[in-house]
Amino acid sequence: MSKVLDELVAQLALEKIEENLFRGQSQDLGWGTVFGGQVLGQALSAAVQTVPTDRHVHSLHGYFLRPGAVDKPIVYDVDRIRDGGSFTTRRVVAIQNGKAIFNMAASFQVEEEGFDHYDEMPDVPGPDGIPSELDRVKGIADQLPRSVRAIATADRPFESRPVNPVDFFNPAAQAPKRHLWFKANDVLGDEPALHRYLLAYASDFSLLTTALLPHAVSWLSPGMQVASLDHAMWFHRPFRVDEWLLYTMDSESASGARGLVRGRVFDAQGRLVASVSQEGLIRQRKMGSP
Repeated sequence: MSKVLDELVAQLALEKIEENLFRGQSQDLGWGTVFGGQVLGQALSAAVQTVPTDRHVHSLHGYFLRPGAVDKPIVYDVDRIRDGGSFTTRRVVAIQNGKAIFNMAASFQVEEEGFDHYDEMPDVPGPDGIPSELDRVKGIADQLPRSVRAIATADRPFESRPVNPVDFFNPAAQAPKRHLWFKANDVLGDEPALHRYLLAYASDFSLLTTALLPHAVSWLSPGMQVASLDHAMWFHRPFRVDEWLLYTMDSESASGARGLVRGRVFDAQGRLVASVSQEGLIRQRKMGSP
């Protein structure tokens, strides 16, 4: 396993410090605060460790309450709300400095047979031949702000290949739709829970900025503030994050300094394996304003 992916897997595994209490460390991605996908993945990992292994997460709903500090551990407190005949429910609160920074409810289910249908995967080019996001960023590294240059060009646990890349410096107004192929950059084990909380981690990348596309701005535009407010996921079918997945995203609405974005994740065979929804802050302050 690659070093950067191995470090991420270790971070998401967590340390058990007491019954229903877990501790996680943070990865500094250069933004000054903890990446939302990390907290999401760690919270799911904490919940998974209190659930029987024959039950897999099928949905989660979380709220980002406060920014997390990258230089301090995060404690995850799991409340075992319900253990039913088919479903298990858990509530997780992420705590730092004595305050909740994130809370999440997650539901788990035993495997069952039932009706089966799903939307078709969009007709987009496959990942072969599409340049990676990292290679593209390295090609424009000298134009990036010094504060983000090193971290933007560092090795990543996931390889991503955008079908319709955005020009960060001169964004043109376009439809709020985005397609992104991605996968872990090395082979992972077969434990299904590992692939689910790694997908939860990756699902926060590139999602909210889809709501910026119609407005000819990017996360690098002066005065732009972008932050996740809530995040919901539904897991439909088995998948592996070390095989190519297509993340298709679209924004249904933006108003009141908030954007709403929907995401769907397909495997290479065209099956819908997960759905995502997120609302976030997309605020552009005028230069010089408080």
